[in-house]
Amino acid sequence: MRVAVVFESLYGNTHEVAEAVAAGVADARPDAQVELLRVGDANPQRAAAADLLIVGGPTHMRGMTTGLSRKMGVSAEQKKDPEERHDLEPGAEGPGVRDWFHELPEAGDHRPAAAFDTRIGARMAGGAAPGIARRLRHHGYEVIADPEPFYVQDNGEGPLKEGETDRARAWAAGLVRQAVTIVGSPTRTGAPTDR
Repeated sequence: MRVAVVFESLYGNTHEVAEAVAAGVADARPDAQVELLRVGDANPQRAAAADLLIVGGPTHMRGMTTGLSRKMGVSAEQKKDPEERHDLEPGAEGPGVRDWFHELPEAGDHRPAAAFDTRIGARMAGGAAPGIARRLRHHGYEVIADPEPFYVQDNGEGPLKEGETDRARAWAAGLVRQAVTIVGSPTRTGAPTDR
């Protein structure tokens, strides 16, 4: 089974969740080929060929990031006193998941996929994962789980709240078990299996 975990991250929180997701996939299927891909490095055609595609990003302004929201985040971080700055992730300026979807090919075979985000726990904070899930469905993927939020400290910059990486790992293991029942064979050479 090939699994692609594509993520966008500004402060490193979503990256940390993506790493836990990849580890959860490996826990559930030690024989799985797992690719952890920063969105700027994620070849859309290669990601689309995976048996399971998991996509995640941070929440900005109640949804997926935009070029403007990323620029504002980077600029705000650079204006902080050096001792208060977070290390920005490589590629924090973009492209983001929203941009990446413009290049993702259609998955004509209803390939399994899932979406996650990082966000604060405030009721009106919104989330990126519902929009990611909509884009996946629009591209012909079968979204096999509700969009999953993972929570950062209420300052919005992190770190993650306690237990979130463990929860991400368990969530991913459940996704793999569900995807195997959809995909069929645990190994695939790029062509859809009988379903």
